[in-house]
Amino acid sequence: MTTTSHTATRAGTPRITAEPRKRRSRSWVITVVMTVFTVIVLIPFFDIFLKALTPNGNGFVNGDSLTLDNFRVVFAQTNMLRYLMNSVIVSIVTSAVAVLIGAPAGYVISRSRSRLVSGYSLLLFVIQSLPVIVFVVPLFIMFSSVGLVDDLPGLVIVYVSSAIPIGCWMMSSYFDTIPHSLEEAAWVDGATLFGGFWRIILPNSLPGVMSVAIFSFLASWNDYLVALVFLRSDAEFTLPIGIQQFFQENQVSWGPVMASAVLMLAPPTIVFAVFRRYFSIGGIGGALAGT
Repeated sequence: MTTTSHTATRAGTPRITAEPRKRRSRSWVITVVMTVFTVIVLIPFFDIFLKALTPNGNGFVNGDSLTLDNFRVVFAQTNMLRYLMNSVIVSIVTSAVAVLIGAPAGYVISRSRSRLVSGYSLLLFVIQSLPVIVFVVPLFIMFSSVGLVDDLPGLVIVYVSSAIPIGCWMMSSYFDTIPHSLEEAAWVDGATLFGGFWRIILPNSLPGVMSVAIFSFLASWNDYLVALVFLRSDAEFTLPIGIQQFFQENQVSWGPVMASAVLMLAPPTIVFAVFRRYFSIGGIGGALAGT
């Protein structure tokens, strides 16, 4: 009896010690793969910063020292600060409108079971699946007749028209993960439909709201094609259009181009760094625990 128990224990020991070894081995492999992947992703950004801080954007090939001359050229020879402000204004307004319309519409799509809402949801899916270039020519003709070409509000309308369908779908998918018991508890306490959405559902949907806002911000911030079609005057240019001034017919000023790229990378990086804490769904669990 004693011998059998002792033998079973000894036989089981290698299996117990083997599991931590396998976990450590898998963890080591994952760490190496992620490190290599991170280095590959960061190399282009390192190259951009390096060339932005060296003369003529050549890096250190000639033993050049760090300099801010490329940034001085960017601000001295172009209206780059104006381009930067135009991009910031357009992107912020687009993301704000996408959230203000997308959140309530997504909530209705998530909670309603009517055929009309289902048809609206299908229409949004069809619109979302079409590329923006499909709408550019019709919108350009329409906006030309009402004076919205070469105008930032007209550009915002184009961006919003493509951001709202995506925002509705993203918010609808997020609202589907929130239990109905949250708003039902608010209704029992006397809250209206809008009050339950505004005071209960929306605060617990901040990760989804921020996802829509950041997605809309980046989509309009990085756009080149639509801005190229709709903007004509230098005072209305956004940052991607302003950068093309450094691309001449037979020459490219890589130093100023890279300095402009650094300026273009800065606002999205700051936005994500500030709001990344909202990318969590832990708040829903806490809300359920308190109901």
